[in-house]
Amino acid sequence: MINIVEAPYSGTPPSYGYLGQTEEHQQHHDLQPFSTSPSSSPRLRSKSRSSRDTHSSGSLEFALSTELDQEKELEMRKWVLSGILASEEMYLSHLGAILLPMKPLRAAATTSQPMLTIQQIETIFFKVTELHEIHKDFYDALLPRVQEWSHNQCVGDLFQKLASQLGVYRAFVDNYKVAVETADKCCQANVQFAEICENLKVRSSKECKDQAKNSLETLLYKPVDRVTRSTLVLHDLLKHTPSSHPDYTLLQDALRISQNFLSSINEEITPRRQSMTVKKGENRQLMRDCFMVELVEGSRKLRHVFLFTDLLLCAKLKKQTAGKGQQYDCKWYIPLSDLTFQTIEDSEATPIPQVQEEEIDAMKIRISQIKNEIQREKRTTKGGKAIERFKKKLSEQESLLLLMSPSMAFRVANRNGKGFTFLISSDYERAEWREIIREQQKKCFKSFSLTSLELQMLTNSCVKLQTVHTIPMTMNKEEDESSGLYGFLNVIVHSASGLKQSLNLYCTLEVDSFGYFVNKAKTRVYRDSTEPNWNEEFEIELEGSQTLRLLCYEKCYNKAKQNREDGENTDRIMAKGQIQLDPQTLQTKDWQRTVITMNGIEVKLSMKFTSREFSLKRMPSRKQSGVFGVKISVVTKRERSKVPLIVKQCVEEIERRGMEEVGIYRVSGVATDIQALKAAFDANNKDVSVMMSEMDVNAIAGTLKLYFRELPEPLFTDDLYPNFAGGIALSDSVAKESCMLHLLLSLPEPNLVTFLFLLDHLKRIADNESVNKMSFHNLATVFGPTLLRPSEKDSKIPANATQPITMNDNWSLEVMSQVQVLLYFLQLQSIPTPDSKRQSILFSTEV
Repeated sequence: MINIVEAPYSGTPPSYGYLGQTEEHQQHHDLQPFSTSPSSSPRLRSKSRSSRDTHSSGSLEFALSTELDQEKELEMRKWVLSGILASEEMYLSHLGAILLPMKPLRAAATTSQPMLTIQQIETIFFKVTELHEIHKDFYDALLPRVQEWSHNQCVGDLFQKLASQLGVYRAFVDNYKVAVETADKCCQANVQFAEICENLKVRSSKECKDQAKNSLETLLYKPVDRVTRSTLVLHDLLKHTPSSHPDYTLLQDALRISQNFLSSINEEITPRRQSMTVKKGENRQLMRDCFMVELVEGSRKLRHVFLFTDLLLCAKLKKQTAGKGQQYDCKWYIPLSDLTFQTIEDSEATPIPQVQEEEIDAMKIRISQIKNEIQREKRTTKGGKAIERFKKKLSEQESLLLLMSPSMAFRVANRNGKGFTFLISSDYERAEWREIIREQQKKCFKSFSLTSLELQMLTNSCVKLQTVHTIPMTMNKEEDESSGLYGFLNVIVHSASGLKQSLNLYCTLEVDSFGYFVNKAKTRVYRDSTEPNWNEEFEIELEGSQTLRLLCYEKCYNKAKQNREDGENTDRIMAKGQIQLDPQTLQTKDWQRTVITMNGIEVKLSMKFTSREFSLKRMPSRKQSGVFGVKISVVTKRERSKVPLIVKQCVEEIERRGMEEVGIYRVSGVATDIQALKAAFDANNKDVSVMMSEMDVNAIAGTLKLYFRELPEPLFTDDLYPNFAGGIALSDSVAKESCMLHLLLSLPEPNLVTFLFLLDHLKRIADNESVNKMSFHNLATVFGPTLLRPSEKDSKIPANATQPITMNDNWSLEVMSQVQVLLYFLQLQSIPTPDSKRQSILFSTEV
């Protein structure tokens, strides 16, 4: 008996797996995809009209909006069914490849030299013929209906019939383990059969002559994988079928049959997740404590670290038992007199396990979804137990994110040379811990060791002494606490004063997102001065951010004097400071002046905040001259080019000297430079190439992003945006690829060619990831909303949001959907070239 995990249906769309996985290995995680219907609300009319007129016109507009939404849903139904057909064709190819050797094997079984016995053949190929017949009938019946498509076309009866034949899968699944074991034994006993089993050929489509080799074991798993997806495919189709459509009840019935079938053969599997939530956590005095992630034999462990006046203690919270309070378990301690900071050179250089950025993103999606559920339950009267259940899930996910997100090493060692590695999210924390430990080391001269009793007493005292009682998660915050700002923060770094000697100084700016910090901007190096004047402006995107950090570094040009203590960063931190981003202060649209004082150095800043719905609002095109804010079709027609010249020129300059720039496209360029370039392009300045060659490459990257952001309509168009959002949420990988490529090729010619040109460039950027630190995921995060953010009428975010600058989880989900769409195309191998757009035969069906 094989375990089959059913995707439980609760009226919400199906879950989907991470991108880039093959069909047989793609796992379905509990991520809800994004709604594709644009939210639309009737606008209020003039007060001079009668209330009846206002109501009727509003109702009419709402009715028209609803009708438009239904039209888009029915259009998406076509794409989904097209994808299902492509998926069915591939599945039939897999089943056909299994059946291909069966006839000759059966014929040989009656000869004097059989390769396999009849019983072995029937065991290995059990029920495959029947499955092939069932799906061939389904495919043959569905194909003409899709080819003769209309919005009223019904297909529910075919899915109902297919669901009623799922009993054949029960027999196949029960026999699956025996079939694989029998095939394995036969392979060991017969070299010729082993050769056949490893070289079964599958044709990818009817039109394609190429054949891929697959093993028999891989192909025998296909029906097992298929049956687990049966409910997911129906979810996808139901999601885009209006309840008034005659198919709706038939599809619901097919879904009910599929669910009942899966439930009847399913064995409950307890998730192997361990909750990583940690609850409150002589003359010796506690100086500082916090939660950190320790790297232990390649695994990440959540620890509570305590710095006392004479030692560093690393503890974990014991599991609580009934009647007992909190208790810590000491993992290790180092007297400060014996503590040293390790570098990569003098440590064994334990590799840091990197968590895939897609995985981190998936956690953020789950956190946002759970928060939405909690808010929804709070609006009902029965939400008590449900809220507690959701809060428990939230605690698990936020703990997991805290555990998996940091990747910067902070290494310490004892006098015997035994090293310990913590992972933190920023240079800022690492510098803070180093400073306070060094300060205390000046007062500690003697080494010592604690007896087991002393160590136990000290560890027990941590419960009362701790200052950080809870993991820094949003669920530990009070209801009225701010959950951060969403939008854009313009920051001008003016100047620094208080330096005692001339230095080569530059600053970096960091903001927090989901509890950890990300470097967002970097000033130029101001050389050999005690009073650097940068006067550089940056635009920083905020995602639930509450804190702005500033770090001042001394640039080290002399390699002989480079500071290797940090492991990677060769420049020395001279000062650091942070300020809280207060929503009330930043509500005003005026610039706010502030000074950050740190280590005797003062840095002057100005800040201005723009909430997300205003900063990313697309404006209708009102001008025909220039390139910014003008429709891409108008620009390419005027220039007689396939790709706007601004895109070509910026890409060429970035590829000439920015391919190895750390954080290219992520680190903000100087705003004044970006505005100067924008004006030059709008004025068709012939010297724009000369200007670019003299500017920081980050400003050129910023200009390119600004061009796409200011397009009156996104590159992926308002009409197709809901379909792209729906396509990325499809469960079946073959259906998803068919749908997404079909949608891509539906873009207007200038949009398509420009996107493919940009996509090719971004892939080349990612080829240099080891140097520039820009992975596919990083690039998708930067460009996804820029290329897909719809006009206000198509966005799911209400225009009259009452709290524009605070947490908006619906918006977070929409942004993440946009990131996933671009990431999908970045990772997809079979992207057509612009020239082959019209000639490419990408699908087995014409819709």
